Amino acid sequence: VQLVESGGGLVQPGGSLRLSCAASGFTFRYYYMGWYRQAPGKQRELVAFIRSGGSTGYADSVKGRFTISRDNVKNTVYLQMNSLNPDDTAVYYCAAGRFYPQFDYWGQGTLVTVSE
Repeated sequence: VQLVESGGGLVQPGGSLRLSCAASGFTFRYYYMGWYRQAPGKQRELVAFIRSGGSTGYADSVKGRFTISRDNVKNTVYLQMNSLNPDDTAVYYCAAGRFYPQFDYWGQGTLVTVSE
């Protein structure tokens, strides 16, 4: 099983980034997918998830700014992040789970830094 994140980087406040997570080694379309983040000195938090059927959920801190989506042909989940602010700075991790709310597989993470 592999989950490989990409798309992180440095962005100015107010900017946008799109994270991608390419999955392999399991039947992607049956799994719900999520994005977590962990900022320095803070606990890991669930940012967004998307069920196999396409329904989604978001942390209050990102509602209206972030959008999670999935492509079951490409076995990829995305996180579109808009109106970024310094509080969004964190390592973002992709995760996959067969049965909500437990996640079974994790990626290595991609760093997002929001700064001038």
